[in-house]
Amino acid sequence: MEQNKKAASLLSVPVIVASLGYFVDIYDLLLFSIVRVKSLKSLGLSDELIASDGMAIIGHQMWGLLLGGILWGMMGDKKGRLSVLFGSILLYSLANIANGFVQTVDQYSLARFIAGIGLAGELGAGITLVSELIPKEKRGVATSLVAGIGLTGAVVAYFIAQIFDWRVCYFIGGGLGLLLLLLRISVFESGMFKNIQHADVQKGNVLMFFTNGPRFKKYILSILIGLPTWYVIGILVSFSKEFGKAFGIEEEINPGKGIMFAYVAISIGDIAIGLLSQYLKSRKRALFIFYGITVVGIVLYFTQGSSSATRMYAICALMGFGTGFWAIFVTMAAEHFGTNLRATAATTVPNVVRGALPLIVMLFQALQPAYGFVNAAAITGAIVMTISIVAGLMTEETFGKDLNFLEH
Repeated sequence: MEQNKKAASLLSVPVIVASLGYFVDIYDLLLFSIVRVKSLKSLGLSDELIASDGMAIIGHQMWGLLLGGILWGMMGDKKGRLSVLFGSILLYSLANIANGFVQTVDQYSLARFIAGIGLAGELGAGITLVSELIPKEKRGVATSLVAGIGLTGAVVAYFIAQIFDWRVCYFIGGGLGLLLLLLRISVFESGMFKNIQHADVQKGNVLMFFTNGPRFKKYILSILIGLPTWYVIGILVSFSKEFGKAFGIEEEINPGKGIMFAYVAISIGDIAIGLLSQYLKSRKRALFIFYGITVVGIVLYFTQGSSSATRMYAICALMGFGTGFWAIFVTMAAEHFGTNLRATAATTVPNVVRGALPLIVMLFQALQPAYGFVNAAAITGAIVMTISIVAGLMTEETFGKDLNFLEH
């Protein structure tokens, strides 16, 4: 009977609603990468500007995510997990509807920046809520289900983009978000958060991560272990068209298709790593197995030569599966910190990683004059993976940790 109760909790309303929320979040987050070429071409940009302005727009979206991560994280610990789930989805839904009306690159950048702020709150608040409501024995599987189901939003975005004009795709994303607000009404607040509302302790103070040595170390390591995901998606997969040309692949690579294959695999990987960490009774060991798969995928990517579009998409899928540790990485961030800082950690950590993409891109661009387009990307990847592996070795194990504690 007890087992049945725990199993049922994996299909509870908070898990389902958090999964659907992340589904819409990922649809909107990846939509620009999928329609980048088509949408910028319709605004009259040349191939060269589609690459450079496209990278700039992704950068603005990521800066929005970074800012939003801080704002929503603090609100999640001060006002509650549900306030973030409602506020963030309303903001990014309206921003995506506005995105469908843009006429210039500057308007496009502004719309993606505002959407980025909104998109920043969804995953962290959802993972925090699920982590606090689900029994600790099933926590990793529940959060992996949230990410696994949610990440299929990228796949849906790809197929929607094949059917509709890019502007309509943004309207659909905004409409899905507004529909989701109706579902949110049935979700209840975390009991752990309710219990500390009157506690004499600081809540959602982001500066607390920097005023205590051990806490600061945990926070920085929580960020660094997630860097490979956005290196792979933000550079290798998003710009697979340009890399395909550089490798001498005769067929033109469709980056939207690459993202679709990568995210199908990421979705499977996120569920697999949750089950694996459950089997191994370890977050870290599961994470390192997936790091190994990621490294193999990156090596195959840079050694494929003038192969074929099919092989490129297969490698994108392999790298996607390897970087399917997003849920575990965010769950670890939530598990490291007390209830009065948990939403701030779980929301800022993934968005600092997303916000680090422009820095990774800057490193990539800085290396290009000396090493060329392909070698600069490979060196950037080696640096990113080394940093994350070292950070992973230094990170504490959090499997089965009791989350009912406070940070002072």
